[in-house]
Amino acid sequence: MREDTAPRAHLRGDCANCFGLCCVALPFARSTDFALDKDAGKPCPNLAEDHRCGIHDRLRQKGFTGCTVYDCFGAGQKVSQVTFGGRDWRTGGREQIRRMTETFPVVRQLHELLWYLTEALAHPAARPVHAELRAMLTTIDDLTRLPPGELAALDVPAHRQDVNVLLLRTSELARAGIPGRAKRERRGADLMGARLKGADLRGANLRGACLIAADLTSADLRGADLIGADLRDTDLTDADLTDALFLTQPQVDAARGSAGTRLPGSLARPAHWTGRS
Repeated sequence: MREDTAPRAHLRGDCANCFGLCCVALPFARSTDFALDKDAGKPCPNLAEDHRCGIHDRLRQKGFTGCTVYDCFGAGQKVSQVTFGGRDWRTGGREQIRRMTETFPVVRQLHELLWYLTEALAHPAARPVHAELRAMLTTIDDLTRLPPGELAALDVPAHRQDVNVLLLRTSELARAGIPGRAKRERRGADLMGARLKGADLRGANLRGACLIAADLTSADLRGADLIGADLRDTDLTDADLTDALFLTQPQVDAARGSAGTRLPGSLARPAHWTGRS
């Protein structure tokens, strides 16, 4: 069982202490996820003067589903309050927007790594690598505090690879005692639309698997490794994801579920999950 004792509040978006950076720095294209096109560095037209979303309570109805499944892992407030010392892009001019646009995506990636490392440390089975995990967590956290120019030039993929070595070891240790898990090796599998209702996926390796629109109704995903799995429109009605490894809030928000879906304690049940799907 996981020990969710490590604090993770700083690894969740805090819009009250952010300058709406996800609504400014990130680009998006008109699609089923977004109602319009927007370039990186251009404020979303729905962004209010106080850096809050003017249609936050109506995003899905207005065609901005993509916004409802996004989480910066706390990078927004870090860049706003630490990297730029509370200096608002509205008063800093075009150069400030450019620098924040370069910096925010980098810190967001680093904060995602911090989320995974923090979760890994919550697994008692991973104690053999806890010292290395703590050292890596400190290293990545230090990187998030670099000046803007150094952050923009950072080789994030190289650091991600270093972290991934430890996350793979954590996954192996955490899943080692689950019966039959060797038969459930589906890393990177194309399971789009797969019919997996009631499937026994305990301890499965579903790293990077494509599970878009898959039917996982009542499936047993306890202890499954879901890092990087694409769960867009995946049906998790009454599925059991207790102690699922490296599952994130954006993945859960992108899926469909019900009151009977069991989630790890570190994640919140999405507001759009109502009753049975």
